[in-house]
Amino acid sequence: MTVTHHLRVHRSDEQLAREGQLAWRIAEIAADPVEVDADVVDMIINRVIDNAAVAAASLTRAPVSAARQQALDHPVSVNGTGSTVFGCALERRTSPEWAAWANGVAVRELDYHDTFLAAEYSHPGDNIPPILAVAQHVGADGRALVRGIATGYEIQVDLVKAISLHAHKIDHVAHLGPSAAAGIGTLLGLSIETIYQAVGQALHTTTATRQSRKGEISTWKAHAPAFAGKMAVEAVDRAMRGETSPSPIYEGEDGVIAWMLDGPEASYDVPLPADGEAKRAILDTYTKEHSAEYQAQAWIDLARKLHNERPELADPANVESIVIHTSHHTHYVIGSGANDPQKYDPQASRETLDHSIPYIFAVALQDGTWHHVDSYAPERAQREDTVALWHKITTAEDEEWTRRYHSIDPAEKAFGGRVEIRLTNGETVTDEIAVADAHPLGARPFAREDYIRKFRILAEPVLEPAEIERFLELVQRLPELTAEEVGQLSIVAAPGVLASAPAPRGLF
Repeated sequence: MTVTHHLRVHRSDEQLAREGQLAWRIAEIAADPVEVDADVVDMIINRVIDNAAVAAASLTRAPVSAARQQALDHPVSVNGTGSTVFGCALERRTSPEWAAWANGVAVRELDYHDTFLAAEYSHPGDNIPPILAVAQHVGADGRALVRGIATGYEIQVDLVKAISLHAHKIDHVAHLGPSAAAGIGTLLGLSIETIYQAVGQALHTTTATRQSRKGEISTWKAHAPAFAGKMAVEAVDRAMRGETSPSPIYEGEDGVIAWMLDGPEASYDVPLPADGEAKRAILDTYTKEHSAEYQAQAWIDLARKLHNERPELADPANVESIVIHTSHHTHYVIGSGANDPQKYDPQASRETLDHSIPYIFAVALQDGTWHHVDSYAPERAQREDTVALWHKITTAEDEEWTRRYHSIDPAEKAFGGRVEIRLTNGETVTDEIAVADAHPLGARPFAREDYIRKFRILAEPVLEPAEIERFLELVQRLPELTAEEVGQLSIVAAPGVLASAPAPRGLF
């Protein structure tokens, strides 16, 4: 059963014992040799497929190419066989921290993989690149890799359930550094002491502001989680060498909670698995059918439905206004409540547009579909009728949808809302949606065949057919893979694909 860890700030003279610290409890969970349940194994396989799918779709994008070249400009470190880089030949290896970096950027670039939303936001699939990179480097087998990934998901989801970072404008990857370090600790079978030090270092080095997701959103949006994964790998390396970390990192009077989060009087209740309890948090997470910020998923589905039922709504001449009544987060982060003029700018970057629900709803309403490239193309964003419709869309916070967003009851938790469309003829069209179609409680929940279909669609333009089949056959045997087979768990681009991508030079 779940155990609640009460977390608060302690003065230095209180001398909080390690055993009472959250980082220590995380380390204990990571070191627990409990087996992974069969349904969790199946979902881990799904998410490894999902990560590879979205990485394939991003192989030729500039940020991914730059990160890949940075990684390839570093040799394999001496104490292992190195790690693969998405797109490159399997024998082309780099050091694990740089593979975590390059593959992490590829996975996050299109904002198209899995999500978990509660007190904080997260993409738990970001744990997979650093854990897989270390597994390949040290020669771990599939069973060890599965156990490591289960821990990464468990710790990140548990932290996200309890501790809000965004309320204090701290980027959500501050929960990723500790979870990835814990997952690597599980993979390697490290001691509680070593994992504890790695978790503290990983948190200390991955706290940054949310400006990377505000205003004119830059390419760093995709790099931030990759950086956290890279820092986690390096933190584990230092901890294995006997180096120590700031302590208590969460609870100290000059620690993260006291000065970056809710302050010296703050407290949190973090739900964590008990000793011997299986790590099942991945089953609380959900992936994306559409390449857009998760709160946009349900709205794309609703817009698609309205496109088919009321095609006249696509013409801005017929629409006086559209108001999306939704949760606090959707309104203030990707809606008009953000007060970011860039969310209405036809010249805005792709990273900005995928965080603009007015833009996304307008395009989905007009097109009745969503495409990870075409829906963001400059010519699409700048189309005159789209801009006219887009600028008639605003959002408003609705207390009930905010309450449902934060509900701990999975049957009630929702990420949608209600739309009111006022037409120029005086008619008002209203509709609502609670969760995306692909959500476990949605109209068409994602299952293994959906993950495979998503992979095929995204991989076919850049991978040869034989490579698609090779990867799918391998990944679906994940817990049974030998160390040699884990080393082949990557995707190799078709000849000429990577040559079409920019390979900028830097310092390395």
